[in-house]
Formats: sequence, structure tokens, C-alpha cells
Amino acid sequence: MYNLLKGKRGIIFGALDENSIAWKTAERAHEEGATFVLTNAPIAMRMGAIKTLAEKTNSQIIPADATKMEDLENLVEQATTILGGKLDFVLHSIGMSVNVRKSVPYTESNYDFTTKGWDVSAVSFHKVMNVLYNKDAMNEWGSIVALTYMAAQRVFPDYNDMADNKAYLESIARSFGYFFGTDKKVRVNTISQSPTPTTAGQGVKGFDGFIAYADKMSPLGNATAQDCADYTITLFSDLTKKVTLQNLYHDGGFSNVGVSQAVMDTFAKER
Repeated sequence: MYNLLKGKRGIIFGALDENSIAWKTAERAHEEGATFVLTNAPIAMRMGAIKTLAEKTNSQIIPADATKMEDLENLVEQATTILGGKLDFVLHSIGMSVNVRKSVPYTESNYDFTTKGWDVSAVSFHKVMNVLYNKDAMNEWGSIVALTYMAAQRVFPDYNDMADNKAYLESIARSFGYFFGTDKKVRVNTISQSPTPTTAGQGVKGFDGFIAYADKMSPLGNATAQDCADYTITLFSDLTKKVTLQNLYHDGGFSNVGVSQAVMDTFAKER
């Protein structure tokens, strides 16, 4: 380890189980010397194994519904008290689509479901930053990161309204990131990760196809959850102090490939 986060304090949202990117990021942050609190919605905490992660990383857990301002205000107040000062990093690893869970086609969206997913997956990021900003809870040169996916830019039919949620999430990062940078010297970025077999990701119809296709398209192959955790740590560190308002592709090169030889060979065999 390199002590990249020695003395730094933070909040990590969304660790559910050992498959999640947030879980692996927490492990890496601990290894690099950070202290942090873990948080997730109460229902997600009952479903997951976050207590195991807390014990492993000597962290405290603060339940919070990221769609509720009062929960977020309590979270930030408790976190800064527990950790002994302002925060240096925050990871937003939250996403949910009721339309996906209920197998409602995009062309027949249940708009109550749409609103719920939009609130959890995107507006929650604005709410988190609202509380951090107005409570002046971040140290200068701190780093806020949210996880996204390339369906925000390109069509992946079965990704459903999560594509809209991710597009909105990325816009929030840029817009709020401007004010956070100008007023607080805090950077805000999103990581557009390869399709990753997390608990949430595997709920998307045809997800195995997403992964196989992306892997064939990417010169370096898909980035794993562990790879993403490593990348996130660099964004939390002082090595990236002037990186902000970016949507950073972490996908083995997928985002810049029109077609790969491996994919061409697959189609050639089918003809």
C-alpha cells in the first residue's frame, strides 16, 4: 500500500456485499490509511452484510435514506463528529430502478416507479452535495465521486430508465461540481464503469450479454469492481487535485472503440 489516503476522512454510500464497488472501495480506502463511516438505506442494510465490512475496516455504520434530507443532515453531522473533523472524500454508489425490478418495459414505464428510481439514483446525489455544501462539511481539495454507466450516452435497450437516471446523475455532478469547485475548492467527478456483476447490476435483463459484449469490445477487457475501487482511490487522493467536472471512463477502452476484431470475428462466423 502507498498511504495515499493517510489521515483522510470520508463517507462511503452503498456498500451492500463483497461484490459491490463501494465495498471494495472501502477495503482499499482502509488499506490506504483512511478513516470513514459507512452508510446505506435501512432496508439495504438488512439485506446486506455491511456489519462485516465495518468490523474489517474499523468503521462505524450510520443508516440513512439518501432521498431524505433529514437523514443526510444527521449522517453528515454524525460522521464529522465520529471522524473528528471535516471530510476529504465521499463516494456515492447508489442506484435503483423499480421499472427494472418489476420488468416494466421502457416504452410502458410506470411513472411512479420512474420518479422513485430517479430520486434514489440521481436526485440523491444532489441532496448529498446540498448537505455537504451548506454544512461546509468538506475540506479544501476534497473529492466527491459518483458511479455511472455508459448507457447515459449510448442506447442499451434493457438498461431501461436507469440510462436516464445516469444521464441526470452526470449532469448534477457537473453543475454542482462547478459551485463546489469555485466556492469550496472541492472536486466532483463521475466514473463510468464497465458493466460489473454487482447485486444491482445483475438485476438488469440480459446483463450477462452486456458483460460479454463489452469484454469483446474493450482492448483491455472489462474493468472489475476491484479495478474500479483502485481508480476511485486515486480520485480521493491528492494526486488528482485538479481533476473535476469529469465523467471518467473506466472501461478497458470500450468507450472509444467502434468495433473490435473479436466482435467482427463473431459476426463473420455467424454468416
